[in-house]
Amino acid sequence: MTIANGNEMAPSTITPVILCGGSGTRLWPRSRKAKPKPFLPLVGDETLFEATVLRCPPAAGFGPPVVVTGVAHLEHVEAQLPDLATAQVIVEPIARNTAAAIALAAHRLPADTVMLVCPSDHHIGDVAAFQAAAREAAGLAAQGWLVAFGIAATAPETGFGYLRRGAAIEGSGGFGVAAFVEKPDAARAQAFLDDGGYSWNGGIFAFRAGTFLDELKAHRPGLAEAVRLSVERGHMDGRRFHPDPEAFAEVESESVDYAVMEITTHAAMVPAAMAWSDIGNWQALHDAQVRDEASNAVRGTVELRDCTNVLVHTDGPRVSVIGASNLIVVVDGDEVLVTTREGAQLVGKLSGAANQ
Repeated sequence: MTIANGNEMAPSTITPVILCGGSGTRLWPRSRKAKPKPFLPLVGDETLFEATVLRCPPAAGFGPPVVVTGVAHLEHVEAQLPDLATAQVIVEPIARNTAAAIALAAHRLPADTVMLVCPSDHHIGDVAAFQAAAREAAGLAAQGWLVAFGIAATAPETGFGYLRRGAAIEGSGGFGVAAFVEKPDAARAQAFLDDGGYSWNGGIFAFRAGTFLDELKAHRPGLAEAVRLSVERGHMDGRRFHPDPEAFAEVESESVDYAVMEITTHAAMVPAAMAWSDIGNWQALHDAQVRDEASNAVRGTVELRDCTNVLVHTDGPRVSVIGASNLIVVVDGDEVLVTTREGAQLVGKLSGAANQ
């Protein structure tokens, strides 16, 4: 593969590829298998999916989105797309992880299209910074790089993968990726933060459709061929595209990180300080929300007295809390969750969450 010089202009349009999947068990009981967290208004009035689409508007250089989802979530996607008439919706017959989902979208786009792959369940507080990073990444992608967003690390998180920054790429604000680092223990995470040369890997990527498919074919030929056949044998249903289920069933389930990004010799990164959160559990949601002077955040009919660092979400019943600290209370339908912030890591293992 040829990498162009750093003076090449960014493409005039960037195509958002929005991935919608998962069961959202870590935000149970608010997030359920039938309606997981992308389709819920957890931060502000928009759902996370709606916010993902809206921060990629035409006025900022983005084209119509391509959404990859499953049958179970199709109704939510089509109900919440701001402009369904212009979007492409790809309906996966079964979930096969991110490498296959991205490959489906790449096959449905011209080879020189710059794709911006965005998970649908993240929160980004600084949209302008996100758009600036997207334009920088698109410029590198147009030159043949496969670009990750290196999200500015603000804490020694052990739940994220990290990117180690390599050499600067001439004529751009990007860098090579010296290494993809698996989720570290607490001591290594603190060392990464102290070093300053490490960023979180948030799963946001930019590359040309053809470049991605070439790399996938080189490193995972069986996966690439199964996806190609599923698209070749697929069919349209209105604005929906359905890959062939028999061919897609042969696709190996693997993340894009393992299948391509950690192997390619053309991985790059752009730094992005954009108030990002994966909203991975109730503690992360609390941290992403606007809080009062005592670090409390509430949604619904809630009364707090003498509380600090408390999050309460209720979809109906009044919740009253007195004299509590570092507590999370969630009421959703007939389910009630009460946990400490530390306990939020274990919510997905509760029987109510795991056995939906």
